Amino acid sequence: MINTRYISVIAIMSSISCSSFAEEPSFYGRFDIGIAHSDAGTTTQNGKSGTVIENNLSRLGVKGESKVSGALTIVYRAEFQVNSMTDADETFSPRNTYLGVKSALGAVLVGRNDTVFKTSKGGAETFALTNAAYNRMIAGQVRKADGITYYSPKISDLFTVNSTYLVDDNYESSNESQYAVSIVLGDSKLKANSYYAAIAYNTIAGVDAYRAVYQQKMGNLRLAGIYQNTKSQKFEDKQGDTYFLAAVYNLNGVNLKAEYAKDKAGFGKYFKNNAAVVEGSYDKATDVDIDSLTLGVDYRLSKSTRVAAHYAMYQGEYRINNAGPLITLEDDNVASISLRYDF
Repeated sequence: MINTRYISVIAIMSSISCSSFAEEPSFYGRFDIGIAHSDAGTTTQNGKSGTVIENNLSRLGVKGESKVSGALTIVYRAEFQVNSMTDADETFSPRNTYLGVKSALGAVLVGRNDTVFKTSKGGAETFALTNAAYNRMIAGQVRKADGITYYSPKISDLFTVNSTYLVDDNYESSNESQYAVSIVLGDSKLKANSYYAAIAYNTIAGVDAYRAVYQQKMGNLRLAGIYQNTKSQKFEDKQGDTYFLAAVYNLNGVNLKAEYAKDKAGFGKYFKNNAAVVEGSYDKATDVDIDSLTLGVDYRLSKSTRVAAHYAMYQGEYRINNAGPLITLEDDNVASISLRYDF
């Protein structure tokens, strides 16, 4: 039985969106459900192999803004992931939830938010929110609470400077300041500009990481590339580079997609969940060499409804502490089809 407090959450959000001041708050959501078949279950949403039903991060939320003076605007969002379509322990889990202010000097948000390192990827992540998302291969794709996020206005009409800072005393187990910064040029949706570029640095979630991203639109073709260097803050030898190259071609409304990745670091879910990773050796992995190739397609049946399918292949190897023989990771091949509805 669903806990009554969850019913209350939905009721409150619904009443806000339908009340007399509905022009300010906006109630929105997404339901995304899929069927996948995985050889090893290293990348599926529930970590299971075989044929599984997947919930691709369905969510409900309310957001809005309210001008409190000529120069100052309050902004807010409360978003919850809906897990109950599949066999999950929790009906809801938290997503971006914050309160902030916006002015000519930029926006400051306090609460839970995607780090600016995560958002620096822009639209380069070709299979975002699926079992072929970036976090299957790299670290840094995190959302954190107890933080302060700053987005600058566009400087010289060219770029923005953004930052995430997690308040130290809310993270007693951390011995270092946790922050991320990014510089972003262009338009991640490739609408206002035909290009997008970003550089970012991160110290959050136990890794130091550098990232560079570039996207380019040329007619019906979109190209994207990302480079990331990641180093463990705890284990000196666990570090390496990761590369993604992707292309999307729009053929009469059908998006044909391909993405290749090479990982030399070993921080992603494919490596962490692999049965061939010797117990206790995840943090001691060196000489990591992982390849993945994902081919897919998606098509919008309407503005709100999209169908998609993809096939992803993963293989790789590694050593422990720069010693011993190479250990071959268990290959994984994942075929998926999904239906998404936005409102």
